[in-house]
Amino acid sequence: MATHTDPPHEAWEHWEAPYAGADDPGAIPPPRYGQPRLDLCPLFMLMEAARRGLPRELEDQFAALIREILMTLRALIDWYLERLDRPPAEPRVEDIPID
Repeated sequence: MATHTDPPHEAWEHWEAPYAGADDPGAIPPPRYGQPRLDLCPLFMLMEAARRGLPRELEDQFAALIREILMTLRALIDWYLERLDRPPAEPRVEDIPID
């Protein structure tokens, strides 16, 4: 017998079934149950709206700003990946003489 906290059987089928729109390369599959997905679409839409609202004189500066932001993000990702590849650092041990 299902309790009030158990999801209905249909809900499990929805999450476990293969994505029906997999043949469409432009389609975005729904997130799997229990796996949050980062959606950057609103961020890109905001940047596009800001870009369209700028006067022509500022378009080049805005493009340079976005480029710098993306290069900074890339550098952070590279740094983090390098950090993951390194073996863990050995703890530093120092002998302290006791008088």
